[in-house]
Amino acid sequence: MIRMEAGRGRSSDTDNGSGNGSADTSAAGAPSPDALLPSLSDRDLKILRYVGREWGQVLEDPEVWRSALPVDPNLGGYPDAVSPKRFGRFVPLTGLPAVEAEEEAEAPPSPLGRVGHHVRRVLLGPPLAGTAIAVERMRKLVALPVLSADALSSVAYGPEAMLAVLVLGGAAGLRYSMPIAAVIAFMMLAVGVSYRQTIRAYPHGGGSYIVASDNLGRVPGVVAAAGLMIDYIMTVAVSIASGVEAITSALPALAPSAVVIGVAVIVVLLVGNLRGVRQAGAAFAAPTYAFIIAVFTLVAVGLADAAARGFQPMPTPRLPVTEGVTLLLVLRAFTSGSTAMTGIEAISNAVPAFRPTEWRNARTTLTWMVTVLLILFGGTVALVHLDGVVPHGNETVLSQLARRTFGPGVMYGYVQAATAAILLLAANTAFNDFPRVLFLLARGGHAPRLFLRVGDRLSFSNGILALALAAIAIFVGFAGNTQSLIPLYAVGVFLAFTLSQAGMVVHWLRHRDQAHWRKSLVFNATGGLLSAIVFFTAGITKFTEGAWVAVLVIGLLVLLALRIRRHYDLCTQALALRPHVIELPRQSAPGSGPRVRPTAMPPMTADTETEELEELEEAESEEYPEEVSHLVIVPIARLDLAGMRALAYAASLGQPLLALHLSPTETEAERFRGYWATWGDHLPLEVVVSPHRAIVAPLVHYIETLHHQRPDLTLTVILPEIVVRHWWQRVLHNQTAPRLRRALRRLPKIVITTIPFHLPR
Repeated sequence: MIRMEAGRGRSSDTDNGSGNGSADTSAAGAPSPDALLPSLSDRDLKILRYVGREWGQVLEDPEVWRSALPVDPNLGGYPDAVSPKRFGRFVPLTGLPAVEAEEEAEAPPSPLGRVGHHVRRVLLGPPLAGTAIAVERMRKLVALPVLSADALSSVAYGPEAMLAVLVLGGAAGLRYSMPIAAVIAFMMLAVGVSYRQTIRAYPHGGGSYIVASDNLGRVPGVVAAAGLMIDYIMTVAVSIASGVEAITSALPALAPSAVVIGVAVIVVLLVGNLRGVRQAGAAFAAPTYAFIIAVFTLVAVGLADAAARGFQPMPTPRLPVTEGVTLLLVLRAFTSGSTAMTGIEAISNAVPAFRPTEWRNARTTLTWMVTVLLILFGGTVALVHLDGVVPHGNETVLSQLARRTFGPGVMYGYVQAATAAILLLAANTAFNDFPRVLFLLARGGHAPRLFLRVGDRLSFSNGILALALAAIAIFVGFAGNTQSLIPLYAVGVFLAFTLSQAGMVVHWLRHRDQAHWRKSLVFNATGGLLSAIVFFTAGITKFTEGAWVAVLVIGLLVLLALRIRRHYDLCTQALALRPHVIELPRQSAPGSGPRVRPTAMPPMTADTETEELEELEEAESEEYPEEVSHLVIVPIARLDLAGMRALAYAASLGQPLLALHLSPTETEAERFRGYWATWGDHLPLEVVVSPHRAIVAPLVHYIETLHHQRPDLTLTVILPEIVVRHWWQRVLHNQTAPRLRRALRRLPKIVITTIPFHLPR
């Protein structure tokens, strides 16, 4: 459905690669429908005015072009004869300046496309307008389980990962469990306090990428982002693997299906997160709180039993010694246990996802998370030490503790079910933060622009899909084995921790006028130093066990990001407006070009049937140039060199012309309308607002509607299209022009012309 709505809009993303910025830079990683369409700088506006004056010297009065339009671009004259079932309803309100596409107009026109659209709506729900972003924020009680599930669930595998290394040294090695756990707990506190300073300094979201980029430079920022991306992928893989192990510990018969179960859970998480932030948060709150209650109860009852015997540790089973208790063994255990700290940075990344006041609610939630994490982690390690529990392959440590404390009854089943639920759902933290990191990278020009796109449920759907595919590949590749995945885990997250905290130290040195800057600097320096120790320790001690894979992938991601940035910088240079480079139309007004008079048809023979004559005349009439009535439509995304070249070509044809612009929001639409006025408003412009951020379907429906207004018109659609040098660069552009060309081919009397813009070699 196309609906008349007040307000003007800006274009959709018609295959254009220029510009790496976003109109919305206030919120770090918040969904922004306008992010694909960057604003113009003061210099660009000055050149745009100059170019507009040049056009004004060639074109006649803009009113000539408007009066020549053979259709009503506002769709106020849309005929009632067209069935609303296929094309939607059109409310003929006159006097309103913009057209808004409703949900029906966003459905693909083909039957197969409509089926897919219906299935999508059933699975994901109806699309949300951009104005619903404020509604889709999380309150603290929902944000705690959504953003803390990763950190809190690490209690289920962090202590076990540490003990799995110490047990190699026998009983002598296990004696180091409490001192190592104390150091890890201190690090949790130090890093948590450090990130409180980050949230205070970056109230609009201060993930590692933003902090490192702002204070250390572009390359360290990209390195931090690459580390976080690896961390989030591993979070999904490790959490799912640990959750499946919790299930198979209680139900050993399911062990052969572990990989299938894990993949199925990732798919469920994918669908849940594609539905939107609020839906995912509400669904995942209960299991997280159930796990907190379960472990609190387990620790409390276990410590009460230990108090009854005077806190005397139970003897451990006789253990074979396979390694000596060396510094290397202790360091390996320390880095394995430090995986319990992953996820602490999640809240600082997602500050824009909180309800106002965002930064204050984020700091409060972070404090809650660190406090709960310290209690759960410390209590679990203490209980393991007092009960003499050691890891073995058939049952997790937490399962052994629950069986010893509660017996094989209802409470044991509750602990295992809660543990499995939070481990399987802890990956949701990564599904919230991984797409935001990709969004920030894409906004800086270091990732494909498709990751800027906000889905119709106000989530970064492309980033969510990329995370799910990567996690499934890792999970299947390592057969869902937690101990095989752990060595890849710590490198990425502690690399990001280190760069983020180092960036905060530089930040406080630059902003010494802020209150408590010395105290904040000390906190961040302490957190950065401890994180650096863990990073280098993990890189060295776990290198041959798989950490080399994480290091290699991080390096490749950084190189790829810098290569992508180089390409987008080239696009920005090539597409920038420059005086005396813009191609101007050669004809000044519609109808001024030469018209060819048709030659007369040869007379028909006398015995020709009247019906055959009428059919022949009807079929042949469009073959004469004089019988063809034109309307040229130029979908325009940006007023850059490619867009101007398409407009110049269209105007040079000397036919009625309509520029068509698709906008995701009315605010951005007003901005584009202002740019059009700055250029000089030389040609008629119509704006279609697409509040659900669909592109191709609304354009097709709009053009089809114009065709039904005047079926006698031949509509020539002129599309600007970026032509890249290498095939792999196509993914860096949205390919809207080819998609629109394919969608329009099926319509009668539609001529599609593309104006290629070749990037310089």
